Parts: sequence; C-alpha cells; structure tokens
Amino acid sequence: MQAELIVDARNAVGECPVWVPGENALYWVDIPTGELQRWNATSGQAQAWKAPQMLACIARTSAGDWVAGMQTGFFRLTPHNDGRLDTAPLASVEHARPDMRLNDGRCDRQGRFWAGSMVLNMAENAADGALYRYETGRAVHTALNGFITPNGLAFSPDGRTMYLSDSHPLVQQVWAFDYDIDSGTPSNRRLFVDMHQFLGRPDGAAVDAEGCYWICANDAGLVHRFTPDGRLDRSLAVPVKKPTMCAFGGSRLDTLFVTSIRDDHSAQSLAGGVFALNPGVTGLPEPTFIL
Repeated sequence: MQAELIVDARNAVGECPVWVPGENALYWVDIPTGELQRWNATSGQAQAWKAPQMLACIARTSAGDWVAGMQTGFFRLTPHNDGRLDTAPLASVEHARPDMRLNDGRCDRQGRFWAGSMVLNMAENAADGALYRYETGRAVHTALNGFITPNGLAFSPDGRTMYLSDSHPLVQQVWAFDYDIDSGTPSNRRLFVDMHQFLGRPDGAAVDAEGCYWICANDAGLVHRFTPDGRLDRSLAVPVKKPTMCAFGGSRLDTLFVTSIRDDHSAQSLAGGVFALNPGVTGLPEPTFIL
C-alpha cells in the first residue's frame, strides 16, 4: 500500500480532491493561492486555474461545472481550456468577523452543498466557525456553530449519518449526527472518534462503500479508517507529515487520492504533493450539486 506521488503540486494547502469519471481526472484546490487544479489520469498532465479569492472546497454541479466555497461565500466556477476561470457569485456568507473564510465542504447524497467556516489565524483559538448549507434558490442556512476549524465532513452511504470534525489542536474530535435526508437537517450530535487517542489531528475525510470513515491524520502522515462504530480498522502512511483530505477515484473507485500541505518550514521534498494509495476497498461516487 505504498503511496505513489502523482503530482508534485507543492500546494501551500492542497484540499478537497474530487474524482470526475467522465474526464478520468482528479480536481482539487490550493486554498491560499485560490487555484483550482486538475490532473488527467490518461495523459498525466496537470493544469491550474486562478480564482479571485481563497478557494477552499468544491463540488461538481449537475451542469458539469463547479460550485465552490471561497472566502466570502459560495460561487460557481467554469474552467476553460485556455486557462480562464469564469467566477459567478451564488450566495454570500455572513461571517461572525471579517477575517474568516470557508473551509472543508462537500455535497450530501441529495445534492446540497455544505461548508464550514474558520478564522484565518488558527492560533487565535477562536470558536467563531459555523457549518452552512447551500441550495440553489435558497438563502444560506446556518446549521451549526461554535467551531474553531470545522473539517472532516462526510456522509454515510445511505446519507442518514453526517460526520464532522474540528481539527484544531484544542479540539481534535469527530462527531456523528443523525441526518434527515428530506430536510437536510443534522441532529443527535454524538462523539464518534476522540482523535487525542490516535496519531494526528482530524482533517479531511471520505466514506467508502462499506460505510467506513477515512480521515487524514494531519501532523502524523497517516490516513485512518474507522468502522461505523468508531473502531480504528487500519492506518495507511503517506510520505509527508501533513495530509489534508482524501477521496476515492479511478475507473473502479478503488484508488484513494490524498492532498497535502507544504508550509514555509517544510523540510519534506514531497510536501504539498498529491498521492495515490491502494486502500483495498472501493469508494462511492461523489454527489453532484443540484442546480
């Protein structure tokens, strides 16, 4: 299960990998640079598009372009082969303070887009982050609040369990919620995993076809798999200290792609790269945002 470097992206904060089967390609973002990036698995070529704000999370839309969580809210992105990126605002977010941005996000199984928010300076330990739900034609809904660094958002195969973490060093917990698939409402919040008991901080996540929860263990160079009852099943290593988020892809959805961080103090030559692992299980197609 040795990790393979597929793109030496040198991302400052690589995040939110999404596999697009029709293109045989992986998309992801580099948050601080505001870049949407793409790797074509057929040609091996990489391409990037520049957005006007920090770009935190993305999901494919039913029209074939992208919905994105950025610094000030939700946007629609349309990349072109010549390097242009059309950016159209969809809905703004009323942050608790001006120095905030959206962070981890994805669609639920019904095509609603979810994203959390955080204060830019994590060292402030400010619990001003919230979790938002966005649907076309509706106002942005604040579902939960009181987070420092919301992360690890994922949904069970039947869509009826939502997972969410707070990756800040003071919190490091993953919660499970009952999820009403008709209204898009999480309830019955409960502790799923206390990551203080394991190596690494909880970062971005994915759920496989067996309903197990995969989460990147930032600062530990690992990706953990937890069973639906919260038991650690296995841990896979990546050759960098700070993996950020994982996603299933490939023609059979049996490859686990992992993005990572390359900070100013990184001494690891592969830090910020995108990696591929053979996890031994298959994933689920990522839902598209319903326009």
